Amino acid sequence: MRRLLALVMVCALALTGCASTGATPAPSATTAASGPIPVVGLTYIPNIQFSPFYVADQKGLFGRPVKLRHHGASEGLFTALVTGDEQFVVAGGDELLQARAEGVDLVAVASYYRRYPVRIIVPADSTVTTPAQLKGLRIGLPGKYGENWFGLKVALAEAGLTEADVTIVEIGYTQQAALATKRVDAVIGFVNGDVVALDVAGFATRSIELGADVPLVSICLITTKAYAAQNPAVVKAVAKGTVAGMAAVAADQPGAVATSEAYVPGLSDASAKATATAVLAATAQLFRASDGTVTGTLDQSQWQRMSDRMVAAGLLKQPVAPVDAMTNAYLG
Repeated sequence: MRRLLALVMVCALALTGCASTGATPAPSATTAASGPIPVVGLTYIPNIQFSPFYVADQKGLFGRPVKLRHHGASEGLFTALVTGDEQFVVAGGDELLQARAEGVDLVAVASYYRRYPVRIIVPADSTVTTPAQLKGLRIGLPGKYGENWFGLKVALAEAGLTEADVTIVEIGYTQQAALATKRVDAVIGFVNGDVVALDVAGFATRSIELGADVPLVSICLITTKAYAAQNPAVVKAVAKGTVAGMAAVAADQPGAVATSEAYVPGLSDASAKATATAVLAATAQLFRASDGTVTGTLDQSQWQRMSDRMVAAGLLKQPVAPVDAMTNAYLG
């Protein structure tokens, strides 16, 4: 993301954000496997949030060769998946629904973030404590796209507000400056990216949940139904390896940071490592279900509610049935 150099490591950490041409090391050939090596698209620049994939790659948790690929600067989120240049991609379940409603063949086969990471962020001295109190205020976000936008739309609806009740300001990735200069009263950002960046910069803030019942599904491991039908063993290996990587990271965060040094440029720097450690601590919490386990399972009822809520918020042109968009069949 485009912020002060000292915050570059953190600013690139929200998985729904800007892009880069960074590449990861070649995958380790852990076992012999027939057929082409599947490519897992890790959107945007290499960073600690992708550490489960780095750990799984290094430790052979996929059980077969897998290539990790970071997207290019101008690449569409699902472009490489649709063209067959990737067989998997890490992206939002809500983003998947939006694309699937447009006819794109996508299916989520494992959850990555079990908890939605988007928050309303206000200065520490703000009087705002609930989404309903945003009425009449200026709210900054990168733009009207992605999970920041989805989160704001649903938060407003949960609070009984509409876009007309607030002033939406598209600020790019300048949350800190926008808050510090009082250009906006609140920003929409990621608890494991923007919140950490502001803290590292010494800017005191508070994070407010989007609402009591926000069914949006965040980052998942995604493939196409066509690929899954033709390659069930590969999909199962990659899905289970991803979850194993998440569990390994949650259990040993210092070890995950050390492993990620080979994949994330500059991570060996002491300051960058300290920031990455803080980001990973926040990210690891997103892997866990409410009972603390890391399973990668997807909740069909949540996907149904997400579809209903996104249609109501004008984010989907038509409903998407959960059976068409997600499955737990490859986690068993």
